[in-house]
Amino acid sequence: MLRLLIITGVSFSLFLTAYSVDNQQAEKIEIQKEIERLSKLREEIRKLLEEKKKILKQIEEREKALIKREENIKKILKKAEEDRYKKLAKVFEKMDPEMAGEKISKMTDPVKAAYIIYNMKDRLAGEVMNYVDPEMVDKITKILTDLKKIKKSK
Repeated sequence: MLRLLIITGVSFSLFLTAYSVDNQQAEKIEIQKEIERLSKLREEIRKLLEEKKKILKQIEEREKALIKREENIKKILKKAEEDRYKKLAKVFEKMDPEMAGEKISKMTDPVKAAYIIYNMKDRLAGEVMNYVDPEMVDKITKILTDLKKIKKSK
């Protein structure tokens, strides 16, 4: 009977050891599967990150191109406006100084009036200013002074 108990105990012990080994093997297989799954996920994330970086770079390049385009458009518009004031100044130079002075006095925007005067020949601009309303002359003079300061600082 003792022998039977010893054999049963040894058999049970072997069974537990075998079960433990099988259980460890199963855990190792599960861990290996999880490692493989995580490796695949990491690779997918790396690829997605690379794609996002490429897209971000494209966006940044397009943004730079748009900024450059915007700057060029601003330069073109500024040049067109300067040309327009030069043409207006020539028209005012051809007018009788008294009539030109009256028209400038009636302008609602002193900045535009100042730009016209600024683009006129100095002698003719002085003659026209003699006929401009004194209030408008003050506004124009202030704008011209500021404009000349800006031009000198550039």
